[in-house]
Amino acid sequence: MAGKRHGAALPLPAIEPITHQSVKTPLDFQTERAARLARMKLRIADFEESFARSSGPGGQHVNKVSTAVTLRHAPTGVAATVQDTRSQAMNRRLAWARVLDAIEAARKAERAAARAEIEKKRRQNSKRPRGLKERILETKRRRSAVKKQRSKDW
Repeated sequence: MAGKRHGAALPLPAIEPITHQSVKTPLDFQTERAARLARMKLRIADFEESFARSSGPGGQHVNKVSTAVTLRHAPTGVAATVQDTRSQAMNRRLAWARVLDAIEAARKAERAAARAEIEKKRRQNSKRPRGLKERILETKRRRSAVKKQRSKDW
């Protein structure tokens, strides 16, 4: 059995070290979430949060504790299920971040589409430049002359 590898066959991704600044208290999370919801003009009552047992790595802890978090924004239907970590609190933070990011991205795409539609209408309604107009008329005249020549051959 010499040479048999145990554990992961692939190298694990590098994890950034935990610094004092990256560790946030539950109060920080709640104030940040409230500020972001206010900035986005969303109500916390519109969100549905549910917890379930997670799967995957994490051992007995994830099998016994409801660490998976599903967060859904009822008006838009945007939802995220997170079971990335063994901690319900961390999964909850990640779920909130993902749902709010998705709502922001959808709003941004909607604004971009509206702006593109306005720009398209503006281009369609704009007057053609004089040179272009003259070129178009010249090609029409040439085409007309070619067609007239055809009828004279018969």
